[in-house]
Amino acid sequence: MAPRPVAVLALPGVQLLDVAGPLDVFAEANAQSGRDVYDLSIVGTVPGCITTSSGCGLVVDLVVPEPGPTSFDTLLVAGAPRILDLEVRADLLEWLRRTAERCRRYGSVCSGAFLLGQAGLLNGRRVTTHWAVAEALAERYPGASVEPDAICLFDGPLRTAAGVTAGLDLALALVEEDLGAEIARRVAAQLVMFFKRGGGQMQFSRRGVSAPVGRSALQGVQRWVATHPAEDHGVDRLAERAGMSPRHFARLFRAETGLTPAAYVENVRIEAVRRLLETEDAALKQVAGACGFRDADTLRRAFMRRVGTTPAEYRRRHARP
Repeated sequence: MAPRPVAVLALPGVQLLDVAGPLDVFAEANAQSGRDVYDLSIVGTVPGCITTSSGCGLVVDLVVPEPGPTSFDTLLVAGAPRILDLEVRADLLEWLRRTAERCRRYGSVCSGAFLLGQAGLLNGRRVTTHWAVAEALAERYPGASVEPDAICLFDGPLRTAAGVTAGLDLALALVEEDLGAEIARRVAAQLVMFFKRGGGQMQFSRRGVSAPVGRSALQGVQRWVATHPAEDHGVDRLAERAGMSPRHFARLFRAETGLTPAAYVENVRIEAVRRLLETEDAALKQVAGACGFRDADTLRRAFMRRVGTTPAEYRRRHARP
């Protein structure tokens, strides 16, 4: 069989690993298969060498948009740290739209999803991107269903991956789709990566709890909650501390912070749990008590809901030596 053409579109300022990671997975699949299953290329918008976000140069194989059709089996758009600020030419978006329609599958790594959105390729699709820009993607392209915790998502011909190293997970999933689990496992073993990564990407999120916002009385309450996560933070108690009625406090808190008091308190407590799991060997029951949860089971359920993995698995993966 002829090799399947696989291309990664890289704009100036691209994240180098968003390009090199997936291409190395496909190259290793060639090695493990004993034949050239994939014909790999880097597509750019300027000839010669482009500068990546790390300052390293990247030589492109094909410059687009160009006259005439370009045909790939798989086309991925790599992300860039400043991709939200880039002015993308209309002819490039048109090329991307036409080319994607001719591909068996197309997709993005990290913030490359924004280019797909500009080209109108996300409407009606489930999509993921880096957790830090997932909210912005959902706001810009409301026709897409953005899932911020997913590592990879497949929806029809669309394939999207979360941030940076998730591009390797995506490429490995594509190899499994093409060549089966055994070849994909051998690729993962050779590249010293997980065949299936545990949990979602929110376990890596360091956004945490934002700085206090709103009027001074509300900021004082937020600081109190952040420094005393184990205290009783019912609406009545918080309203009393703010000098307001519970009903007025709850309404004002949500209007000025974007969260209900209960959601804010749970965010604070989950961040406190994460810090303890990363730095302490305390039993989960002790962690629950120190962070304001009634018991270990309540903590476990809230942690799974917010972080997407169990406290035990999170500690195993993220505890500091």
